[in-house]
Amino acid sequence: MASTGPASSLKRPEAPVSAREGDELVITPLGAGNEVGRSCVYMSFKGKTVLFDCGIHPAFSGMAALPYFDEIDPSTIDVILITHFHLDHAASLPYFLEKTTFKGRVFMTHATKAVYKLFLMDYVKVSKVSVEDMLFDEHDINLSMDKIEVIDFHQTMEVKGIRFWCYTAGHVLGAAMFMVDIAGVRILYTGDYSREEDRHLRAAETPQFSPDICIIESTYGVQLHQSRHIREKRFTDAIHTTVSQGGRVLIPAFSLGRAQELLLILDEYWSNHPELHNIPIYYASPLAKRCMAVYQTYINSMNDRIRSQFASSNPFDFKHISSLQSIDDFNDVGPSVVMASPGSLQNGLSRQLFDMWCSDKKNACVIPGYVVAGTLAKTIITEPKEVTLMNGLTAPLNMQVHYISFSAHADYAQTSAFLKELMPPNIVLVHGEANEMGRLKQKLIGMFSDSNTKIVTPKNCQSVQMYFNSEKMAKTIGKLAEKTPEPGETISGLLVKKGFTCQIMVADDLHVFSQLSTANIYQRITIPYSGAFGVLKYRLQKIYESVVLGTDEELAVPTLRVHDRVTVRQDSPQHLSLHWNAEPISDMVSDSIIAMVLNISREMPKVVPEPEETSEEEKEKKILKVVHALLVSLFGDVKFGEDGRLVIRVDDNVAYLDRQSGDVESENEGLKDRVRTAFRRIQTAVRPIPLPAS
Repeated sequence: MASTGPASSLKRPEAPVSAREGDELVITPLGAGNEVGRSCVYMSFKGKTVLFDCGIHPAFSGMAALPYFDEIDPSTIDVILITHFHLDHAASLPYFLEKTTFKGRVFMTHATKAVYKLFLMDYVKVSKVSVEDMLFDEHDINLSMDKIEVIDFHQTMEVKGIRFWCYTAGHVLGAAMFMVDIAGVRILYTGDYSREEDRHLRAAETPQFSPDICIIESTYGVQLHQSRHIREKRFTDAIHTTVSQGGRVLIPAFSLGRAQELLLILDEYWSNHPELHNIPIYYASPLAKRCMAVYQTYINSMNDRIRSQFASSNPFDFKHISSLQSIDDFNDVGPSVVMASPGSLQNGLSRQLFDMWCSDKKNACVIPGYVVAGTLAKTIITEPKEVTLMNGLTAPLNMQVHYISFSAHADYAQTSAFLKELMPPNIVLVHGEANEMGRLKQKLIGMFSDSNTKIVTPKNCQSVQMYFNSEKMAKTIGKLAEKTPEPGETISGLLVKKGFTCQIMVADDLHVFSQLSTANIYQRITIPYSGAFGVLKYRLQKIYESVVLGTDEELAVPTLRVHDRVTVRQDSPQHLSLHWNAEPISDMVSDSIIAMVLNISREMPKVVPEPEETSEEEKEKKILKVVHALLVSLFGDVKFGEDGRLVIRVDDNVAYLDRQSGDVESENEGLKDRVRTAFRRIQTAVRPIPLPAS
């Protein structure tokens, strides 16, 4: 019986009584439900469980930043799929792998794994929390690296019957959307994605077929992004104006992701404006050099523009940008532009520089990405009069604050177009603030008003139930697939099941298309028999049409080959042996022979071989006599008619039976069917079992 879900679940209003528990698919956000941050979505179906992403909430620290892991049993998770390296999607993975009972497998793309370690090592170093509040340390990160497996884009993997593959998601280097297939039900989890190609990243791909469920981000709700060219102009104008007036520009951004896009814009702009060449640009991140090395390693994962440029020169070898390792190395004299991490302004170099510059009205802070509620970056967008510094003191916020989003998240235009192309019957919105998500849901309901699309916005720990009665389908492969069967034709082969996939193949193909192999079991049994071998032959011929007398050349003893399946050999005057290859029909034939031999042994004094009939005519007369006797026992009045047919009378009804063709004529349909059925069964009983066609 299906369980009752929350009011907003996708459970059908009236689930059929026959719905089995195994048909229920459950999706539960453990994070990113009606919020942005700590993305983590639990899904279970057919006894298989998947965890999409494993992030932290940037606005919180310690255990409060984790997804709601206490809602699940980590030991039941079969596979974790990480979409990209951002902290809100991957930073709780070391904790989950090393501090819980999780025993499954973890997958991410090559580039994501390369950046994951750099990002989390930096996160541990800059986190201003006590040792007790630390979720994990560098040792845990190194241990987690050994457990992470990599997957290529479009590569299909299978874990315990769960098939999955991934598509390019845009957003950041290595970001992926995962398609999961369990028992024929497909679920697409987009993670963070962008369908707009920028200066270095490709746009997100569109899967070639529609999923049954699409779990999709709703970060920007119904908002529409400005065109990239307008945003770039606003960005460079704000910076140019500030440095021209002797001010300093702080650009808080995470070390990898939007930072590389913005550095490409700044380097090109500085190259085109000689008057700015004496004003320095700093990329202030402890990971600066290593991040650039990662980008150069995965240059083939970027768009055509970058790859063609890389053939002649390194686009990430910036002419006007210098790296800055720490605040101690910074000579803060005169105007400058500093891009520093993290983008949330919660701690690290970006927070240190903000505290130094926020009181001077000549300075500016350009926030280039999405800001999460509860962070300082979100707070200063509202331009409060004062802010709290890291030392606990307050300071006036006099610097200019510009919010120019280069965040590589889909806006409403991208989201609606993406969903129109896919047309999934079920849509689950995650990774969005409650208000934005609610507005997006209403817009999508209007957009899909002509279809039966279900759209839900579950909160954290709120489960969504759906029911899928997936049909079982088996595919013919190998030699069986060489010829297309006619409608109604029976296909015969071996059914091989692996996970939720069923295939039919001939035995010879078993070792080619599976890890199985075939073997023949040769069976032999010896039974007591002291009678004449001719009696045995006679009795077998009464049962089976094909009984061939032969001789064992090696032992020079008589044999009988029954039905071309079982060989009966007279090993001695007191014993017989039966030999056959084990399979259902041969087993049945051998069983009947054994039963008959044992029965002959009990009634031996009565058993003598009768002389064989001299002609087929005499055989037919004997069979006709038996048929007539059996019909009399069933119907009573049965006589031979003048035309050779049998006349059968039951009460006032008469039936005429043609014993050659088996045709029956009678005005009473009931009697007609009874006679036809009885005659067919009698014919089968009185004649030997025919040899089946090969």
